[in-house]
Amino acid sequence: MKTLYPITLILSLSFFVSSFNTTENDLVSSKKTATAAPVYNSDSDNVDALSNDFFKRYSDLKKYKSDVMSLYKNRALGTIWFDEEDINEFGSVLYEKAKKTNDLVIPYQKEIDDLFSTSATKLSKTDADMLLSSLYIAYAKKSNSDTKKKVSYDAMLKDFLNYSTIEEATASTNTADVKVAYDQYYKLQDVLKKYKKIDRSNKWKAIVPEETPYKDLRPDAVSNTIAQVRTRLYLLGDLKHDSKSDVYDRELMDAVMKYKVRNGFKPNYILAEEHIKEMNVPIADKMETLKLNMERCRAISAQIAASDEYVLVNVPSYELIYVKNGKVQMTSSVFVGAPLTKTTIFNGEIDRIVFSPYWTVPQSIVNNELKGKIAENKNYLAEKNMEIVNGQVRQKPGPDNSLGLVKFMFPNPDDIYMHDTPSKTLFDFEKRTFSHGCINVKMAKELAVAMLKDYPEWTPAKIDKAMEGKTENSFKLAKKVPIYITYFTSLVNENGEIGFFQDVYEKDNELNKALSPQTEIVAN
Repeated sequence: MKTLYPITLILSLSFFVSSFNTTENDLVSSKKTATAAPVYNSDSDNVDALSNDFFKRYSDLKKYKSDVMSLYKNRALGTIWFDEEDINEFGSVLYEKAKKTNDLVIPYQKEIDDLFSTSATKLSKTDADMLLSSLYIAYAKKSNSDTKKKVSYDAMLKDFLNYSTIEEATASTNTADVKVAYDQYYKLQDVLKKYKKIDRSNKWKAIVPEETPYKDLRPDAVSNTIAQVRTRLYLLGDLKHDSKSDVYDRELMDAVMKYKVRNGFKPNYILAEEHIKEMNVPIADKMETLKLNMERCRAISAQIAASDEYVLVNVPSYELIYVKNGKVQMTSSVFVGAPLTKTTIFNGEIDRIVFSPYWTVPQSIVNNELKGKIAENKNYLAEKNMEIVNGQVRQKPGPDNSLGLVKFMFPNPDDIYMHDTPSKTLFDFEKRTFSHGCINVKMAKELAVAMLKDYPEWTPAKIDKAMEGKTENSFKLAKKVPIYITYFTSLVNENGEIGFFQDVYEKDNELNKALSPQTEIVAN
């Protein structure tokens, strides 16, 4: 079973690899190599003059000068730690890891700390990039102080900046496999840049509700809270301009609807307290969420890119998409496992579609739920259209069957699958964690129709008959369809809109700890 987390400790393991055989011909990601304006002009005399000036002003870094300047020579003298005007995620990772390294003396630490402060006066991009490159060399030397091998800091930096390219290249020789991977990764990165600009603007202020206790706000309401919401939605791009009005008008209604839909809320115009709380999540937390999900992109994107047809279920957004020939054919709401019976995050292959299925009740459900009900009501099984066969309880096909009228099978150790459900009202909830682990699909029939378009014998009429709920009918697919059960708490949709979703299984904290392990303190 493949999992979503082959990237455990990805940065700590890949930042300083054990061998340093990277050559000039190593794979280079055009998105990650420095393409910004050069730190220095190409004139060698000018380069020497400017570098001498930098190391004169930052004299404690002179011992790193040769190693630092070697980094820029192989990058067309461009910036390393910036994307346009913002420090990129690699610069942020370097900074965080350096701070957590025991016994590492960071020269000019205050100046470097100021680079990551929203209130401090910023240095020039040239000085900032050179300071971070010096920090990189200091960190690299400390991390490799025990090795006797000759260390190529430039080669190590290439491995760091191009990790995902190298990782995915080992899985496939088809360079096209990387395309879809970077598509979502860089969409998230673009959003991260936007949020950094908002953060620097100091315009992200907490919304303080005027009403105490809070009362839901509806169209035509007049409140200072409305004006604050309007400003927030303007910053996020849901509104084209901020009129400062405190009236919940048509313009704000459209913006609220846009905000709710992209973030997985129930599509209506009510501004409840939970929506204000979501808008008040600190922008720094939003940026951390974006970074975590960029890392998740690395883990599964190569496989997805290699698939011309697949089903993707994203647990936090409670959404399924079916893709074929590179295009989204349909989307559907889903509900998933409760916190105590979590839906497993993994990749598999759908090999069968079963119409009007029996439901063999898991023994755990029999023991924990059914036995007591059967003891109280001797007719319970008959009333629920159930029977006992070979010692197992199963529910017969029918419209009230817990699996609905169609299920999609993909072999896996946890015995979970996707299926229809008679409990359609559960899709009206915003938080949809109701199942024992299986994925309940609102538009299950539509998914079956879409997946069977290449099978002429499965006409709409035949599918309708198979879903009458009378006789189980299992069809084995000639071509298995990959399914990816994922866990993204932020994603950019096809319209370029960012969505942030509930961390329902609290996996963001797990991943954050794996990527940035705290230094262990051992008591004497």
